[in-house]
Amino acid sequence: MEQIPILRIGRCLLVTIQVDMHDRLAMALQDDLTEKIVATRARGVLIDISALEVVDSFIGRTLNNIAAMARVLDAQTVVVGMRPAVAITLVELGLSLSGVKTALDVDKGMALISRLIDGSVASADARREG
Repeated sequence: MEQIPILRIGRCLLVTIQVDMHDRLAMALQDDLTEKIVATRARGVLIDISALEVVDSFIGRTLNNIAAMARVLDAQTVVVGMRPAVAITLVELGLSLSGVKTALDVDKGMALISRLIDGSVASADARREG
């Protein structure tokens, strides 16, 4: 069975989707990623979808679910590399991907995750002190 690689880079996990996503693969990614977040105690998840030319409503909802599950597991999610056609399709399907941060490329996505992680650590420290 196909599997999407999940790489650890510092406090983050990098997921690069290089194949066309089908429903079974999307569900496997969701399961694998949540397990890996817990196992590595990752604070960020960067999902590169630059190779995806087409998304359907199921894949859009799965991306949204992955971000929601990551938040529950105390990890920030950023999706990078979204093609214009994919963005248009998601909007036309009425999928706003609420709670999913986006960036144009991996470099900008990693910078955004670092800011999000550092901001959440600072706010957690402030709550403990207050």
